[in-house]
Amino acid sequence: MSKISQTLLYGLCYLLLSNMVYAQSNFSKKVLEQSQLDFVNLGFGMFIHYGMPTFMEQDWSDPNAELGLFKSPKLNADQWAKAAKSANMTYGCLTTKHHSGFPIWNTKTTDYNVMNTPLHRDVVKEFTEAFRKNGLRVMLYYSILDMHQGIRPHTITKAHIQLIKDQLTELLIQYGEIDALVIDGWDAPWSRISYDDVPFDDIYYLVKSLQPKCLLMDLNSAKYPGDALFYTDIKSYEQGAGQFISKEHNKLPAMACLPLQQSWFWKTSFPTTPVKDVKELVEKFVIPYNDAYCNFMLNVAPNSDGLMDQNALDALKTIGALYKKTPNYKALPSYQAPIVDHNIARQVPSNSSWGEDMSIMDFANDDNFGSAWVSNPSTKGEIWYELDFERSKNFNSIVITEGKDNPSSYSLSYLKDGKWSPLAASPVTQGRIKIFRFDEVLGQKLRLSIRPEKERVVLNEVGVYQERR
Repeated sequence: MSKISQTLLYGLCYLLLSNMVYAQSNFSKKVLEQSQLDFVNLGFGMFIHYGMPTFMEQDWSDPNAELGLFKSPKLNADQWAKAAKSANMTYGCLTTKHHSGFPIWNTKTTDYNVMNTPLHRDVVKEFTEAFRKNGLRVMLYYSILDMHQGIRPHTITKAHIQLIKDQLTELLIQYGEIDALVIDGWDAPWSRISYDDVPFDDIYYLVKSLQPKCLLMDLNSAKYPGDALFYTDIKSYEQGAGQFISKEHNKLPAMACLPLQQSWFWKTSFPTTPVKDVKELVEKFVIPYNDAYCNFMLNVAPNSDGLMDQNALDALKTIGALYKKTPNYKALPSYQAPIVDHNIARQVPSNSSWGEDMSIMDFANDDNFGSAWVSNPSTKGEIWYELDFERSKNFNSIVITEGKDNPSSYSLSYLKDGKWSPLAASPVTQGRIKIFRFDEVLGQKLRLSIRPEKERVVLNEVGVYQERR
C-alpha cells in the first residue's frame, strides 16, 4: 500500500471513529462550555508566526516564493517551548499556513510545502511534540485565504473548499489533541471571503466531528457585537488591528493577541530593535484581561535560523517574573451557544412600517452591524419589520441586534401557505442582542411586531438561521 493510500485509510478510519464520538458528545452544551472554560483558564500563551514570510522581510510573502528560500538550519521547537515556559505561558499556537498559502507540515494536498524545501522537516509535528513534552497545550492557526492556491474573493471553487477541508483534516488527525484552531482570513475586510463563499458551518461541523473538544476561533469575529458569539467559539480581538476588549463589560469567553516584536513575522531588524514594554504588557493587558474572562496570546517570532532571538528570550523571562498566576474560574457567565450557521435573511427583500428617510429597512439585513433600520417616531399604530425569503424556508432561530440603548419587545409570526401563524418563542437577551431558539418552522415570510421602550425602534441586524442541532 502506498504512503498516500495509508494516510487516506487512516484518515477515513479516524473520521468514522470521530463521527461516533460526534454523535454522542459534539454540541452538547456541557462539552462546549467546558472547553471554553478550560481555554479561559489557560490565561496566557505564545502565538508563533513562522513560515515563508520569515525569509522575506514581509508579513505577507510572495505566494510563489522559491521553495529554496526556506532554510532554518538551527530550527529548535524545544527552545520555543522552554521560552514559553519561562514566561509562565501554558500553551503555544503555531501558524501552520499563512495567507500566502505555504503549509509547514507534511501535507499531501499540495507540493508547495515545507517538505519540498531545504529544511525538509514537518514543523507542525516538531512543534506539537516539543510543547507537549514541556507540559504545554497545543493550538494551531490556519488561514482560509490562500493566495498560492487562488483561494481569494470571486475565485473560490468546490475544489478549493475541499482543499481546505482536506488540510484541516490532516491537521486534526495527525498531531494529537488540538485545544483550539485559530482561523484567519475569513469575513475580514482585507480578505473579503464570506462565510458563504467558504461555508462556515460545514467547516465548523467538520472540525467538531474530528475533535469535538477543539475550539474554533475566528480571528476576525470582532466585526460582530461583543454581546454574543457569532461564527466563533471564542470572541477574538486582534489588538494590532485596533480591536480591544471591554474589560469592564465583557461576559464572553475571549482571546486577545498582540506581537511582542514590531510585527508578526521575524525581520532582520528584530535582534537589535527593542521589544514592547513587558511590564506594560503584563499589567495593562494580560492580568486585567484574565480578570475579564480573556486569554492573552503574545506572538514571538522565530528568526530565519529557526530560533528565538536573545532579546525576545530575555523579555519572556522578565514576563515570567511578573506573571505568576493563571485564572481559576469555576464557571463563566451565562451565554448562548455560538451562532455558526448560514444566515438565510442576509440581503433578502425586506419591508417595514414608516422609517427614517436615511435609515431604510434594507439596512437591517445587510450584514453590516454599523447600519440600521430606524422607525419613524411619528408612526401611529403598529411598528413592524418583515423579511421575504421569496420561497419557503426552514428555520429554527432568529437573532436580533438592536441599537445601543434602544431596547424593544417583539411578537413574531411567519407566513406559510398564505396563512400567518404566531411563532411561540421567548428570547434570551445578551446586551443589545436577543436570541430566539425554537422548534423548526417552515415559512416564506417572517414578521416582527415591535414595541419600543423608547420613541423609536433601531434594528442593526436581523438574522435567521436553520441551525444543526
